[in-house]
Amino acid sequence: MNKKLETLLDLVATWPEAAQDELMRSIANIEARHGTVYRLSEEEKSAIEKALAAVDRGEIATDEEMAALFKRHGV
Repeated sequence: MNKKLETLLDLVATWPEAAQDELMRSIANIEARHGTVYRLSEEEKSAIEKALAAVDRGEIATDEEMAALFKRHGV
């Protein structure tokens, strides 16, 4: 842990409870995004396997087809 973070965490004890609760929610959100390994569901695994099989069979859109699709939909 870097020194600036240590100093800030020491200051947290002096904050009002509402501010500490806000920090706790923020930290929990960051932990959820960065601190854990995401586990695919069986449905997600199946969808990925199907997509990879389609790629292996050459069933993918060309760059030109994708550009046309994006243009059609204003992206």
